[in-house]
Amino acid sequence: MNKNTFAPTPPMGWSSYDYYDTTVNEVQVKANADYMKKHLKEYGWEYVVVDIQWYAYGAGTMRDRYQYIPFSKLEMDEYSRLLPCRERFPSSAGGRGFKPLADYIHGLGLKFGIHIMRGIPRIASHNHGKIPGTFVTADRIANPFSICGWNSDMYGVDAKAEGAQEYYDSLFLLYAEWGVDYVKCDDICNTNLYVNNRYSGEKEIEMLYKAIQKCGRPIVLSLSPGPALIDKAWHYEKYANMWRITDDFWDSWSLLLNMFERCELWQKHVLPGCYPDCDMLPPGWIGKGFGQERMTGFTREEQITMMTLWCIFRSPLMLGAELTKLDEWTLSLLTNKRVFALMGSSHQAVQIARDEKHAVWFSKDSESGNCYVALFNFQEAEAEVNTVFEELDLNTRMEKKNMPEKIRHGIIKNEVHLEELWTGEGAVSKERKITADIDAHGAKLYHITIK
Repeated sequence: MNKNTFAPTPPMGWSSYDYYDTTVNEVQVKANADYMKKHLKEYGWEYVVVDIQWYAYGAGTMRDRYQYIPFSKLEMDEYSRLLPCRERFPSSAGGRGFKPLADYIHGLGLKFGIHIMRGIPRIASHNHGKIPGTFVTADRIANPFSICGWNSDMYGVDAKAEGAQEYYDSLFLLYAEWGVDYVKCDDICNTNLYVNNRYSGEKEIEMLYKAIQKCGRPIVLSLSPGPALIDKAWHYEKYANMWRITDDFWDSWSLLLNMFERCELWQKHVLPGCYPDCDMLPPGWIGKGFGQERMTGFTREEQITMMTLWCIFRSPLMLGAELTKLDEWTLSLLTNKRVFALMGSSHQAVQIARDEKHAVWFSKDSESGNCYVALFNFQEAEAEVNTVFEELDLNTRMEKKNMPEKIRHGIIKNEVHLEELWTGEGAVSKERKITADIDAHGAKLYHITIK
């Protein structure tokens, strides 16, 4: 398990990708940060992340042909390190990089993050760029046989080459100077171009980890894209704080339904400081940078299902919507403190049941003894979903030192009081089961109290 304490609970924040794609600029980042400070910060949202290609000129100008313009102009210093594009991030001029923007976000009481691609810029390798603190040039550490299948910016770094670790060290020293709190590294969690070696970035993950340890600043490390490889769980847990368990997640019911399989696979690997990542949340307005600005395709019921699963599973929560356009209903979904309590470090969740019609999850707070049950309806119409006490094993799961003897050492016979955390509605179960009528693709999340 990763020994750093940079992320004691799953990170919560906003990333620019789902709305802006490659095109986000400084004004837009600040506007979303301002909104987060005013409306979301008190509920746990704190990271503001500038996503992919912040260093690229002309990003998004050929979107009808390319998402990432092949071999486009990149802003870079003499030491082979990418810098913010000055046209989009004017405060970066004069070699200041992201420090002015990070200072602005820190001034709001928030944290600042950036996206990077695995490796070293190809153009630095072609031009034999310098590597700080060495006499080695970029072409000597680049591996031209290690590339990304969907972005042409980088070559992989040869971990065995002299100067390789020094290059990654120099990156994170720069990021520490800027005030970066979070780095999302792409084309590394699953290098899916190489079907026979999907974990070819393994040694680069280790170099990233070592660079963070040396840089003098706590920087959360997030790995993308997925799906993460379950047989490498130990490696993710040792060297990263979060890792994607899916490819890009969008507003499609089929993708949301599939996340139940992925969460089932990874549920035992949610650990303090280490989080399987269900990917960004796409409520509200998304897609502008992709040329198709739209309100999320998820129904309200599907959004409740998404938020319930992400929270009870304890995935990181990264919003992809344009925050300044959030409507009141969506904002209410993102400001429910009772639901977000499930993200606490003392919670651990387990899937109790799943078939083609429904799923049931259970979570217990090991400190307070509070217990929660989530019921999910996968069907295309309203349906009854239930779970029985024997299935939940409430006697064992709710046991705590101060629990009454009649419950702690016997069979639960008393009333079980339920509070649905999205609506605040109460209910009482007297038949040793929890039952709810749930809308199509919807969910109910209950706090359980035994009287």
